[in-house]
Amino acid sequence: MPQIESNLELTCWRDELNRAFAVTGEAWDDIEAMTRDDAALDRRFDAGWGTTDGDPFTVWTSRFVYFPWRYDGSQSVAWVSRNPDRSATKPIGGG
Repeated sequence: MPQIESNLELTCWRDELNRAFAVTGEAWDDIEAMTRDDAALDRRFDAGWGTTDGDPFTVWTSRFVYFPWRYDGSQSVAWVSRNPDRSATKPIGGG
């Protein structure tokens, strides 16, 4: 399961999704559905270690499903293939 590690302590899901899209080659126009509105995606939160302030979300494109990833309180975006690709998904989260 690919993910990006946030290097920002104060961020929002829109910023983190933009970083993920830069890796996957996708863009906002590729989104088919998502569970959060714009205001929720723009809400700033502390992505640093020891907190879990980011709201839950899921974003679907034709290629991937994006969702929050957390390790020991540090938060960023992870994604998995939307379609079967024979890739196993590592355990999510921790700490």
